[in-house]
Amino acid sequence: MNKKIGILALNKELKNDIIELFENDVKEGNIIIEVLEPNKWIDQGLRLEKKGVKAIITRSGVFRDLKAVLKVPVVRLKVNTLDILNAIRKASKYSKDILFLLWNGIYFNYDEWKSFLNVDINIERFDETDGIELILKKYFNRKENIVVIGGGMGVSVAKQYDFDTVFLNATKESIYETVTYAKETVENLYKEKYKNEVLRTILDGVHDAVIAVDYNGKIELYNERAKELLKKDTSEVIERNLVDVFPQLEFIVQVLEDKVEMFNEIKFLRDLIIAVNVSIMNVDGQIEGVLCSFQDITKLEKLEKKIRYELNKKGLYAKYKFEDIIHVDPIMKETINKAKIIGKNDSTVIIYGESGTGKEMIAQSIHNISMRNDSPFVAVNCAAISETLLESELFGYEEGAFTGARKGGKLGLFELAHGGTIFLDEINSISLNLQAKLLRVLEEKEIMRIGSDYVIPLDVRIISAANEKLKREIENGSFRSDLFYRLNILELSIPALRKRKGDIIPLFEYLLTELSDEYEKISIDERTKQKLLNYHWPGNVRELRNIVQQYILFNRVDLDETQIVNSDDDIEEGVISKYIDLKQINNHFEKKIISMLLQQGLSKTDIAKTLGISRASLWNKMNS
Repeated sequence: MNKKIGILALNKELKNDIIELFENDVKEGNIIIEVLEPNKWIDQGLRLEKKGVKAIITRSGVFRDLKAVLKVPVVRLKVNTLDILNAIRKASKYSKDILFLLWNGIYFNYDEWKSFLNVDINIERFDETDGIELILKKYFNRKENIVVIGGGMGVSVAKQYDFDTVFLNATKESIYETVTYAKETVENLYKEKYKNEVLRTILDGVHDAVIAVDYNGKIELYNERAKELLKKDTSEVIERNLVDVFPQLEFIVQVLEDKVEMFNEIKFLRDLIIAVNVSIMNVDGQIEGVLCSFQDITKLEKLEKKIRYELNKKGLYAKYKFEDIIHVDPIMKETINKAKIIGKNDSTVIIYGESGTGKEMIAQSIHNISMRNDSPFVAVNCAAISETLLESELFGYEEGAFTGARKGGKLGLFELAHGGTIFLDEINSISLNLQAKLLRVLEEKEIMRIGSDYVIPLDVRIISAANEKLKREIENGSFRSDLFYRLNILELSIPALRKRKGDIIPLFEYLLTELSDEYEKISIDERTKQKLLNYHWPGNVRELRNIVQQYILFNRVDLDETQIVNSDDDIEEGVISKYIDLKQINNHFEKKIISMLLQQGLSKTDIAKTLGISRASLWNKMNS
């Protein structure tokens, strides 16, 4: 750290005294001394400044002149009464009249010492160098009888006019005291610069724009973020009136006038929407100004979204797309086409389907085709988590919200899904209490963490899923109708595997390829294929995957015989499997009739009219 001090000494005597007192500092180059040259002290001061000194010590009028032109601090080598008395003692030995050239910046009360000094003294005070010459001209005619006492400039001019002179030298005590003070000044300046640099780095590193305004409305501080948002350079605003530079920020000055602080207020600045805080700066009970910090809300939301996503990347993406869904059956093709249309819309949707039909796979595909595909996808199995735990998982909690709460609190799954999609599987399993809170999320588009007293705005699409119609749950009172109608803006039914028989063999063969490296060595005979087609598949695609793994290991298909139907015509021939009930028999005949009418070329609208039902009822019968 550079702590060099420069000294402009009046004479060699003063220089030698400084070297004697601070020998090590002089040797190490921490103190640089130059003897004052007549009328060249400004050049000498500038030269010392270029050498890197952090302060300069000098005397009297030189001090005044250098202070006006140098950037580094100028410290005056003060003259005390003892120094003056010592100079008078030396001058009295000349046995001449004494003329004391005293700079106005030096205090000396001659009247107090007159009775102790056995000599008459003419004291002439001056401010400028020109004033010295005017004074000496008054005494020029009797210069042989006068000795002049003065500092550097006074003695220098007096010698030019051939006066006898005595330097007003500083004692070693004064020198030591002044140099010590200069060292402390340099040290304090370094600490101040360090603190200012830390403050500047902090202010420029924060995401908030920061502006400080003094009591008169002038801008005193303006950080990099403010410069970025307000599009004006620091040099254009510092020390200028705030309202002149930024008329749209007049509310900052208003806080200064009204003495009422402002917190989290929304302001509109042309193309910016900002959240503003304005605090009053109070020093020892005196208002000295205000400090304003504000954020660009749009960018803040993007940053918040990024933080939420980065905090928990695992599981927050949808890997499946519609292209990943193996389907050739017309019923499944129609379902996929409908799902694609739903994906392009941003409304809530309920997906119905038996366990294992691939509801989450469809939900992920919907997310990936939507406008939210670059944002998180969060899946929650509501039935797999207890009610208490599910609430904290969905909405998060603050630190200390309950016994065992994580230090620092926890983000909820809704927060993690911000900007994206949350998939609530088995939505019908959640309690009425939690249903009420979920309804609030849908209505208000905001959540409140457990133990918190503030709300968090949300932008989330909800896709829910159930394995049975929620309308039945509404009828028996276990599901809220108002929540249902919020969730059920769009509806999609995934057909069971037994309803899409055309996909059974393609899926089986695809899974063989995926799960086995030796697929080419495994063949499926026609008898096995027929057995797979006639199987009821209560576990749907999930069960099919298990059967494929068994087939790879044992080269045979083990199926529950009670779940196998010989053919679609077995019912007509009177062979009824154990699992079929009367309702299923009715469904079977209804589908047969609908299928026959379709083969005859009737449209779905015509079929619905023929059967005396609506198109929606026809769709349900075809997919039930």
